[in-house]
Amino acid sequence: MSNQTHPRSSVGLDYLNLENNDNTLWNLTPPELYEEAIQNGEAILTDDYALRVLTGKYTGRSPQDKFIVDQPSIHNDIDWGDINQPISEDIFDNLFEKVTNYLADKKLYIKDCYAGADKKYQLNVRVVSEAAYHGLFAHNMFIRPGEKELENHEPDFTVLAAPNLKADPEKDGTRSEAFILVNFDKKIILIGGTLYSGEVKKGIFGVMNYLMPKQDVMAMHCSANMSKEGDTAVFFGLSGTGKTTLSSDPERILIGDDEHGWSEDGVFNIEGGCYAKTINLSREGEPLIYATTEMPGTILENVVLNKDRSPDFDDVSLTQNTRCSYPIHYIPNASDEGTGNHPNNVIFLTCDAFGVLPPISKLTPEQAMYHFISGYTAKVAGTERGVTEPQATFSACFGAPFMPLHPTVYAELLANKIRRHNADVWLINTGWTGGAHGVGHRMDLAHTRQMLSEALEGNLNDVDYKLDDIFGLAIPERVEGVPNEILVPRNTWENKEAYDNKARQLAQMFAENFQHFEGEASDELIKAGPKV
Repeated sequence: MSNQTHPRSSVGLDYLNLENNDNTLWNLTPPELYEEAIQNGEAILTDDYALRVLTGKYTGRSPQDKFIVDQPSIHNDIDWGDINQPISEDIFDNLFEKVTNYLADKKLYIKDCYAGADKKYQLNVRVVSEAAYHGLFAHNMFIRPGEKELENHEPDFTVLAAPNLKADPEKDGTRSEAFILVNFDKKIILIGGTLYSGEVKKGIFGVMNYLMPKQDVMAMHCSANMSKEGDTAVFFGLSGTGKTTLSSDPERILIGDDEHGWSEDGVFNIEGGCYAKTINLSREGEPLIYATTEMPGTILENVVLNKDRSPDFDDVSLTQNTRCSYPIHYIPNASDEGTGNHPNNVIFLTCDAFGVLPPISKLTPEQAMYHFISGYTAKVAGTERGVTEPQATFSACFGAPFMPLHPTVYAELLANKIRRHNADVWLINTGWTGGAHGVGHRMDLAHTRQMLSEALEGNLNDVDYKLDDIFGLAIPERVEGVPNEILVPRNTWENKEAYDNKARQLAQMFAENFQHFEGEASDELIKAGPKV
């Protein structure tokens, strides 16, 4: 195996004190990274030659361990708080020295790649890790340079990962053994104590979400697809709402799975791959995603394997956050360019476990801003210890952990682009109907797909709408191929009084959550919320 497959640039390594490390492996191919990951004991092959990785204690992101280095250059920009936590430059510098000393004689895997399909806003990314698996993950998830591009690649931002190095909170000033530190001046993301690859992906996403709005580009935690005629749709939603499932439509071209920008030219994918949840994944329910798990190059993360090394996607004994990572071209109808037109439709997805939001409703621009800032979905009983009934979850911009600026910055950018390009905005509830979780049942996926299809094809533009009394949402009175009785949630409840009480309860939760943003919100925006 070649120690150096492309000419080495010292940029991004000299200041890491790693220039003299003879164990650095540059831009290895996926088969080479497979071999390394297996030899290192990081992974095993499945029956279909995908790579199965276990990430140990950390099977998801650790948001409480993520910090932004507080520096004069960014101090007034960042929305500091529980999500964007500040940390001093001294703490960063000490940990940086600790990490580089630790990695100085380790075998290192270096991947050069891009974030952002639109070259106007593209970020050159370098991922340096002691884990070969991180190299393969970077190859899958970011945009892959060609041979000529690699020769001239100089990183704008470097991810430096030492997953096996644990911090000492008392000495190092961290909250735990894990740490994710973002330094905008030095252009470094420092990761330690956690092997979970989502920190690599979302770390760069957070950087893009800081940089893009300064260029009048809307940063979006969303999936996107378009028709063969170019009609484009973006899908916002928190984990478990159906963002990946509903955007992976064999009749439409997939632009991207999770992270996008909306510029003056249209929508562009930030990534070059997909990172799909695999809990209860089936060939029948999600055939396009399921097929990727049978392809060499795919990473199955924390997925339980049977004795024959076939994956068991129903087994959540390791975590409910099982994932697969694959290059986007593994989806046969994916866009080669990763770009699309200005969206005709903007979709907000929520999984309402209270069972009171309509399965589809049309939003005004003010309601769009309100629901975008709110970012509502719900946890259900049994998913976490202590959760015995549905719990409302609000994540601003449908991705608060990745948004360094104040939510209203993104909301105003989105509203301006919606107005400028005359996009329709829809709220789709993929959660419960006929009662709350435990009484009602999940929305029929076929019905959800049909409602979405009718909206995207413009067939709901000429139907009559009815306003919901509490949430003020415009509900279509008919949708072709969908029973009329499920469109108005109150009609699906046997106990109407119970529905009214539950709806008022959720409306109050919305209002209490939005109090955090009222200081930056206009009267029109506040009035767009539910009546309490």
